[in-house]
Amino acid sequence: MKKLLASALVAFGLCTTVPTVSANTQSQTKNPIVLVPGIFAFDSIATIDYWYQIPSALQSQGAKVYVPKINAFDSSAKRGEALIKQLEQIRASSGGSIKKFNLVGHSQGGITVRYVMNVRPDLVASVTTLHSPHKGSPLADLVTGVAPAGSLQGVAFDVFANTVGNLVNLLSNNKKSASDVRAMLAEFNKNGAAANNRTFPVGVPTSACGEGPENVTINGNAIRLYSWSGTSKLTNALDISDPLFGITSLGISEANDGVTGRCSSHFGKVIKDNYTMNHLDVTNQVLGLVSLFESSPKTLLQNQANRLKNLGL
Repeated sequence: MKKLLASALVAFGLCTTVPTVSANTQSQTKNPIVLVPGIFAFDSIATIDYWYQIPSALQSQGAKVYVPKINAFDSSAKRGEALIKQLEQIRASSGGSIKKFNLVGHSQGGITVRYVMNVRPDLVASVTTLHSPHKGSPLADLVTGVAPAGSLQGVAFDVFANTVGNLVNLLSNNKKSASDVRAMLAEFNKNGAAANNRTFPVGVPTSACGEGPENVTINGNAIRLYSWSGTSKLTNALDISDPLFGITSLGISEANDGVTGRCSSHFGKVIKDNYTMNHLDVTNQVLGLVSLFESSPKTLLQNQANRLKNLGL
């Protein structure tokens, strides 16, 4: 039966990890865990997973885990609609055994799952956002300032970025929609992020660097909200992303991970906002080259799964 379900989901275009049987049930939540990627989204390219070794770490403790196919560059609304379709397919294929999901989003994936939470709360048991710029990232303002839409440099940037995004989609076998980097940038500059938060204020702190509520109810659906982030850029001498984030961090005035500011990452209950992690470390990238002096990203996700399990989620 499990093999038939997995085959059906693959046929629908949803990449799913295969459930494993484990005596350890620490991460065995009632509702499946869905790991939603951020920008440059992919599930797996060749032998490299976006969530490097994290699905298997969760499965080893009894979790049922899905990784959806999401456009590399697009608005969170369009990405969210694609995610909703895949969640509905999983639910339909389960024969009624799956009703809700624990959504975990990295970076823009956090904004994507917020969209789903607001428009389809019946699908959501909990939302956990990781290093997500809920109040925007100054990097988006810098890019749109240097390469304004319609300008010569803006057109060149759009062509290059969308070509890269489409290539990522192709390599990830996700050919359903074309990349739109300008739509992605529009919601992460200061004005775009503020507009999104006015439309979907649930979970966003009302103070500059405060917390949001842990428990919310949307259209009669109770949902738990969590977030965490890091404030380090150089975490492993062998990690090729560290120098890049060391440079990009200079464009952000507050403590940050190279993309997301510490306070901007706050959403719902803040578990921690200053892990020794850069923007990719929480996904165990690049290739597991993360800080040796910080909790493993795999352990953090296992602990979060255990937290949700203990809450009956």
